[in-house]
Amino acid sequence: MDLERTVQDLADRQQIADVLYRYASTIDYKDYATMRTLFTDDAVGKYGDADPIHGADNIIAWIDSATQDRAWQHHKLTVYHMDIDGDQAKTLTYHTSHQTTVDDPDTVIVIVARYKDSLRRDSGTWKIFDKYMEVGWVEERHFSQANRP
Repeated sequence: MDLERTVQDLADRQQIADVLYRYASTIDYKDYATMRTLFTDDAVGKYGDADPIHGADNIIAWIDSATQDRAWQHHKLTVYHMDIDGDQAKTLTYHTSHQTTVDDPDTVIVIVARYKDSLRRDSGTWKIFDKYMEVGWVEERHFSQANRP
């Protein structure tokens, strides 16, 4: 057993997972400055049926625009697969998010999707260079005042 290689592999896996989880929490808190640090400059993002977005700054601007009316967001992620090959990795993450809007706080939008990400080590830090969100379904759930806590 190569102990040094095993330790490096475990460290890489943890660092990659941290990037994926941080991506979700930065969306929830609209922390776009931190989110930008998670992408390479030349990153490409594809969200559902939307056209691919080229460049990290454009991805962040698109997410900002798409979530302007969101009052609250909660992303739940589970990283299912992580395949590391040297300084690159491919991951599969299952995603469920709940979102409310400013105009309709009694309706929650539920999105169930998969993220297929490609990351690379950039100056010792793992960053996303390709993100694809494969949307499974989107639904709205309406709550009456009687159901509120």
